[in-house]
Amino acid sequence: MDLVLDGHGPLYGQLARALAEAIARGRLRPGERLPSTRELALRLGLSRRTVNAAYERLRSSGRIRGCVGSGSFVEASPPPPRPRPAASAALPAQSAYSRRGRQVCTLHDLPGRPIPGVRYAFQYSLPNVNPRLSSAWQRTLAKVAPYVKPNYPPVAGLAELREAVAEHVARSRGVVCSAEDVFIVHGTQQAIALAARVLVDPGETVVLEEPHYFGARQVLQMHGAEVVGVPVDGDGLRVDRLPAAGAKLIYLTPSHQFPTGAVLSPQRRRRLLDYAARHGGWIVEDDYDGEFRSDASAAPSLQSMDRDGRVLYVGTFTKVMFPALRLAYLIVPPALREDVRAAKWAADFGTGALEQSALAHFIRSGAYDRHLRTAVRTLAERRAALRAGLARIGALEVLDAHAGMHLMAWVRGLAPARQRELLEQARRRGLGLYTVETFYLQPPPRIGLMLGFSALPATDIARALRLLEDALLHVRPPRTRRVAFA
Repeated sequence: MDLVLDGHGPLYGQLARALAEAIARGRLRPGERLPSTRELALRLGLSRRTVNAAYERLRSSGRIRGCVGSGSFVEASPPPPRPRPAASAALPAQSAYSRRGRQVCTLHDLPGRPIPGVRYAFQYSLPNVNPRLSSAWQRTLAKVAPYVKPNYPPVAGLAELREAVAEHVARSRGVVCSAEDVFIVHGTQQAIALAARVLVDPGETVVLEEPHYFGARQVLQMHGAEVVGVPVDGDGLRVDRLPAAGAKLIYLTPSHQFPTGAVLSPQRRRRLLDYAARHGGWIVEDDYDGEFRSDASAAPSLQSMDRDGRVLYVGTFTKVMFPALRLAYLIVPPALREDVRAAKWAADFGTGALEQSALAHFIRSGAYDRHLRTAVRTLAERRAALRAGLARIGALEVLDAHAGMHLMAWVRGLAPARQRELLEQARRRGLGLYTVETFYLQPPPRIGLMLGFSALPATDIARALRLLEDALLHVRPPRTRRVAFA
């Protein structure tokens, strides 16, 4: 019996597929006795455990049967496949959480996803690709792997990483905390979900900036919060427009407002903190890219100004490092530690120890700061190239920003109804564009573009802008000047 293993997946699976194919093609006939596990293992140079596992898979699928004392035999005819259950979409949602999820979460159509068939794209939230970082990270993983304990990690995170985070944010962002206040989580999304679980009951009011980060909105809406949008201007959140009756939670991005880039002014920061203390509310400060500042001094974190213990501070490593890392941190007031610890334990028992250990070493060794300096310098160069190119396109009103990985721009003189046409004209030219409407509770009255630049070298930015200008000229032709003849 000749069997060819396909090389995909575990050996027992490859052997099971090879035997199943031999049965299907008639090379193994119904009723034929199969070799013993010892014999087949010797023939193929495999372990008996591997052959046993393959035979068990074939028995469970009805292709072979085992007779005690006699061996294993090919079944005369395998049982017909069981009918597949109806698709879950045909069932009604089984919980209030699922009902809310179906209403607000569309995973097949997430904003910011790659656009197929384009050469250039102003995709936002992508990291700056740095081959040296990949090599350094691989070496760090290999270095720490032998010393990582194989049991469950602490729920709040490894002590060495929590200490490294506390020191880093104190130095770089003025955050006031101890390592005990730091929780290592699976990305910003989990940080927001934990805050909602601990602080907000379904039906309670939560304030978001308008516009805002869509991922936070979806998490809070799925949790059952009553989401209220408060407008943003050049100085950040309009604190004077906060609900008079108070809000249980306020989520905002004060150091580099997403997506406009505005920085919350010191006066509004103080008024916001007073508002939260007065109404017994809480603030989630998402400092998602506050470290990416180059040509302007960084504003102090909101948390560093908090005297009443009302601010939860969120930071992430996915923007500085790479999204696949899925490590972020949530810094909570001491009064919330045990509640957050319980919620984190219920969610996942804790975050993976290997990546935590490697990241702690990466920070302690200085490699993180070196990479951050390189990333800040690269982003500053690309931001400057994008701003210079945009200044020559009169059809765009650019919202200036001195930090981060994207710029936002409004399209002048083009009705929102023609947004799809603009996107299609850009796509035909090989350019992917992203609009801002998904960041609003109510669609804005004009077309806004998100222009991510972190993954585009300066030469590609220049080429992409030429395509953008050409697409704009096509859908927004220059006005012809009327000439009166006598």
